[in-house]
Amino acid sequence: MQRSEAFRAAAEQFPAVRGYLNAASTGLPPRAMLEAVRADLETWSRGEVEPGGYDGVVSRTRASYARLVGTDPSRVAIGALVSQLVGLFAAAAPAGAEIVVPHGDFSSIPTPFEQRGDLRVRTVPLGDLAEAIGPETWLVAFSLVQSADGAIADADAIRAAARRHGTLTLVDLTQAAGVLPVNADEFDATVCHAYKWLCSPRGVSFLTIAPELHPRIPALQSGWYAGRDIWASAYGPGIELATDARRYDASPAWQAWVGAEASIGMIAGLDPQETWDHAAELGAALTTALGLPEQRRAIVAWRDESGEGLAKLRAAGIRAAGRAGNLRLSFHLWNDERDVELALAALRG
Repeated sequence: MQRSEAFRAAAEQFPAVRGYLNAASTGLPPRAMLEAVRADLETWSRGEVEPGGYDGVVSRTRASYARLVGTDPSRVAIGALVSQLVGLFAAAAPAGAEIVVPHGDFSSIPTPFEQRGDLRVRTVPLGDLAEAIGPETWLVAFSLVQSADGAIADADAIRAAARRHGTLTLVDLTQAAGVLPVNADEFDATVCHAYKWLCSPRGVSFLTIAPELHPRIPALQSGWYAGRDIWASAYGPGIELATDARRYDASPAWQAWVGAEASIGMIAGLDPQETWDHAAELGAALTTALGLPEQRRAIVAWRDESGEGLAKLRAAGIRAAGRAGNLRLSFHLWNDERDVELALAALRG
């Protein structure tokens, strides 16, 4: 597989860990990220940290993420967890509203809505999601790429059905951004955690939101960092929120964002189609060699309810995951054909 110079340079940023097929659980840290975090910790240890000095880190990371998902930084808010951001929509839904979600989606999507107690949360198979949207559906929420098995939602059909019925779309890009080409502006809102395909420390998440939703989605998690003038908003009451998506910002965990700046900046400079082609070709090679239906995608999975397949991989020192009765393997920048051969040898062993 011929890859661009930029792709090869990014791949070389990662440690030479053969058999790590688990980006869908946790991404690996690139060298630049490790260096940035270590340098910041050293600065902190010398008592030279200035809180305001992290604002540029957050701003640059926000811009890199916006570039990656095809939107403007003014539409991007920051947080720490996906469920935290989904909770904004769960809180805003009118009593009795219908929320449609896929069966088996990662629990950060349905759980905030289910905990309201006065919403009608309807669960349907992923392939039936578009058809399930009707005139009473207030919002459809789903992961673009499913965590349990890597299945990809038919976003075009879902979006078209939502538009016909005036339904809001909320899409989780956690298993997509950084490996699959995405355009956040195609949806009313998206959420994403950066510790998987974006290879960042845990505690860095993003919300993209259309400006016209601001009056409908209260900024309930807002604090001083969501103020129009951040450093004039430390004390209330009555701070003035930012007029763009920053109004939804949660204050950042500084060291996590230092790491995220390096990782996301690097990944945003790549061609996402090239990254997807690389990962998907490896997934296809593995599944066809095992005699399975070809899965040309970054996450491949098949039934392994006994855990026998996962045990074989672990015994061979290969990192993969068991999810919802599936054996799940995932490929990213650091993987190549040698990882496929290692997995094949272990599974056939």
